[in-house]
Parts: sequence; C-alpha cells; structure tokens
Amino acid sequence: MPKMSVGFAMTLLIVGNLIAVFSDAMVKTLDSDISIFQFVFFRQLTAVIMLLPFCMKSSRKSFINGLKWHTLRGHIWLFGAVFMVFAINSMPLATANAIFYAAPLIMMPLAMIVFKEKLTKHSIAAGIIGFLGVLVVIRPTEINWAAIAALIVAVTLAANNLLIRKLPKEQTVVQTLLLTNLVGIPASLTLALWEGQVWNWQPILTAAGSSVFILIYAATCVVAYRSAESNKIASAEYSGLLGAVGVGLIWFDEIPDMAMILGTALIILPLIWLAKVESKKRRNMDEAVIES
Repeated sequence: MPKMSVGFAMTLLIVGNLIAVFSDAMVKTLDSDISIFQFVFFRQLTAVIMLLPFCMKSSRKSFINGLKWHTLRGHIWLFGAVFMVFAINSMPLATANAIFYAAPLIMMPLAMIVFKEKLTKHSIAAGIIGFLGVLVVIRPTEINWAAIAALIVAVTLAANNLLIRKLPKEQTVVQTLLLTNLVGIPASLTLALWEGQVWNWQPILTAAGSSVFILIYAATCVVAYRSAESNKIASAEYSGLLGAVGVGLIWFDEIPDMAMILGTALIILPLIWLAKVESKKRRNMDEAVIES
C-alpha cells in the first residue's frame, strides 16, 4: 500500500474513531445481565457473515499468508472485546472512552521497541499531555475494576494496531477484517459454552449493528497504520473522545463535569498541535527536495 500523507492518515483515524463511538453506544444499550461471551461471539459471527461475500473469490493462498499474525491479532481483539463490554456497561461512555484512549500513548514506546521507531519530542509531548488528560478524566482515586478493564482494552487496542504492520501487504482490508474475526470464533464460542448461560439470540441485532461500526473503525486503522508511522498519527485516536462526550450526553443523559471537560481539552489540543507540526515538517521537507 502506498504511503499517504500524515494528515490524511490522521483524518482517517479521526473519522474511524468517531464512528467507533456508535459501536460503544450500542453495547451500552445492552441489559446489565447480558451474557458477555455470547454477545462477543454474536459480534464476531455477524462480522464474518457480512464480510464473507466480499472474499468469496479470494484465493486460498491469500488467506494462509500471515495466518499466525492474524491469529495473534484475532485473539487479542477477542480478549479486548470482552473487557470492553464490561467497561462500557459499568461506567459513563465518555469516561470509558477516555481510558481507551490511553492506547496511543501505549503505542509509542511499543513502536520504539518493536519497530525501532524514533519518537520525536513533539509526539512524546503530545502523548504525555494526552495521558495527563486521561488521568484527569478518570481521577486515580476512583480507579475500580471497570477502570482496570478499560485500561486492558487500551493495551489490546495498542497491540492490535501495531501488529497491523506484520500483516501481508497484498491482503485487502476486507480480508484482514474477515480473518481477524474468523480466527477468534472458536475461542469465543468455547467461552460462550463454558459460561453456561441459556442461549439468548435477542442481542444478535445489536451485535450486528455494533459490528458494522467497529468494522469501519478497524478498516481505517488498517489503512492508516499501514501507510504512516504510528508515533506520528496515533494521537489522532483521541478524537473519538469528543464523539463519546456528545453521544453520552444526547443518548444517555451523561452530563460531563469540569474534570471531563478539562481532561478532554488536554487530550484534544495536543492532537491539533501535533497535526500542525507534522504538516509543517512535511511541507519543509518537500520544499527542500524541490530546491535540491
């Protein structure tokens, strides 16, 4: 996949994160006694059903390539999905999303370790300020099991996005999304059976709706992280927090307090600043090439 500009990659992530909020909102509409493992299984099953028709003509070889990485990502995705359902149903939507958005900060040191990416002072500053914003939102004195679950989700999101670069470049976005969900179905079905609850197919429509939104988000991540260095664009993930605040307010009557507003500002403003810095840097590099 050809390289795209940092600005365009960040725009993709912004759109994807805003759309992902609606997936979280649908999860939040579930009853408190919902079978989590059944719901996660339904979400993966409906995702596969929706994606399979677009991959019917794909060769068997195209699916075998990189299967070990798809398997690893698929099970990390499954692990994160379980904790995501618990976290979203246990705390306000915006608060849960604020903790999820610790993922870009987690990605920065991971990218440095795994891919030897060099962290710029600007990306480090944006990450640190953004994480301070997350701390303001969750208030460390109020950390509970739901907050811990949300932090686990953040780690799984970071790991999944970094592992995108391990996937075969020749595979399409749709193939990647299909394999991520397909390889996790045996495990999610096993967990649902182990849970031992009576099967309730009623949430499958909610699961399907949630799948549509999260697949769009995952697709934007695949395209963006394949096309630009993660430390330069990861902070764009924070944009979805604004959407979470808005959806939480309109859909669930969750009124943000001053800590939420301040924390959101600390998360979003560095994103805008970083985008301008990277855009200016790229423009200067292009001018230098033209002059030479």
